[in-house]
Amino acid sequence: MLILLPPSETKRDGGDGRALDTADLRFPGLSSSRNELLSAVVALAADASATITALKLGPKQHGEIARNRAAATSPTMPVIDRYTGVLYDALDAATLSSSACRFAGDHLVVHSALLGPVAGLDAVPAYRLSHDSRVPGFVLKRHWAKAVARELEQVPGVLLDLRSEGYAALGPLPDRDGAVYLRVLTEGDDGTRRALNHFNKQGKGRFTRAVLEAGVDHPDLESLLSWARDTGWRLEPHARTASGRLSELALII
Repeated sequence: MLILLPPSETKRDGGDGRALDTADLRFPGLSSSRNELLSAVVALAADASATITALKLGPKQHGEIARNRAAATSPTMPVIDRYTGVLYDALDAATLSSSACRFAGDHLVVHSALLGPVAGLDAVPAYRLSHDSRVPGFVLKRHWAKAVARELEQVPGVLLDLRSEGYAALGPLPDRDGAVYLRVLTEGDDGTRRALNHFNKQGKGRFTRAVLEAGVDHPDLESLLSWARDTGWRLEPHARTASGRLSELALII
């Protein structure tokens, strides 16, 4: 089983790990793609004005330029500790049990715009890059989509995609049983369901935390759905492909 999370725009500073080595990250087949983009982002950061435009930085975000300038040499920390924001506050990695942290290292991936999908315990620097950033010489969807899709095709079992649509486009799921997108919905008194915004991210973080703490490597979707029923989560089939394959699950909160 592999859980795919979106990254966050906001990240913690610092770290006590050595500088980034892309060869140490999960999916080493992406190393050349990572190095090419990392070099371009660091080079872009030498031009503050160009970086502000490319990353759509507001006046209070200009500190991100220095982060990117040092991204190849600055200290690192584990992925689940680096990212902040609503989803990661709900995940609350600092209070995970040691077994849940180990499970995250094997079964959780965050899809970085800069580095592609990286494992929960991979060591990464602070940086700023979004799925819609414009780095000279790169179209991020073109740069990542095929390469990441090839890597995901090699992952067996359940692929549970909690990414936003912008990040899912940087590496589409394989078209096979067990690979599904998760939507977070709320249900009104009349039974009408609708998508959430702020609470979408919170729901994803809480659900991911529950999966990590349970530590079950679900071999198929039926196992995941059964676990959800037994633990009080409303996780249901939501959409199917034209051929009848389950392609989306809904988390009702």
